[in-house]
Amino acid sequence: MRCGGCAGSGRDLRLDPFGLPVRFSASDAAADGRVRDIELHRERVVLRRSLHGMRMALNMPVAAYDGISLCLLPAEDGAQEVLAVVLKHNDPALTLPLFMTSHAGEAVAEWRAWSEVLGVRLLLAEPSVSSRTAHAQLGELHVERPRPRRRRRSAPKARRPTILLRRACGKVTRTAPVHRDEREIIARN
Repeated sequence: MRCGGCAGSGRDLRLDPFGLPVRFSASDAAADGRVRDIELHRERVVLRRSLHGMRMALNMPVAAYDGISLCLLPAEDGAQEVLAVVLKHNDPALTLPLFMTSHAGEAVAEWRAWSEVLGVRLLLAEPSVSSRTAHAQLGELHVERPRPRRRRRSAPKARRPTILLRRACGKVTRTAPVHRDEREIIARN
């Protein structure tokens, strides 16, 4: 599988998702010097590179990205295949490498951690360079967080207690007995 445009700064890239903001460099084939500087925050991404002598900086929100993708990079020169965790964008030039390893357990843990920290969805890379959303599943059963209980009846239901609807207020009528000049009986222990 290809990881559309995910060019890292080597096969041993390790960024800490809990140590944001972070600055790092990644290879960029189109940039002068074949390198771009990346500044990653929880809410935004800043890409700095020079193209034909013109320096530029792209400041984008993390919400502009599709999600955190897990992709398999092919082996080079008899080495092991590498799993890459990337921040995926529709434009392959804006896709950012975050973590690379040959251990599947580490890759899955980092994939989930980056998704939680940045608040974006999990994606799986497809052989056709596209990605699809990852779902937790047990056979045909999708595993998700429980949804909140549905409120019934109307909107004011949430604003008032239902016990008031069940009990009627007492009414004073002319026929109600009135006890005057009687000694009150109170049980005291």
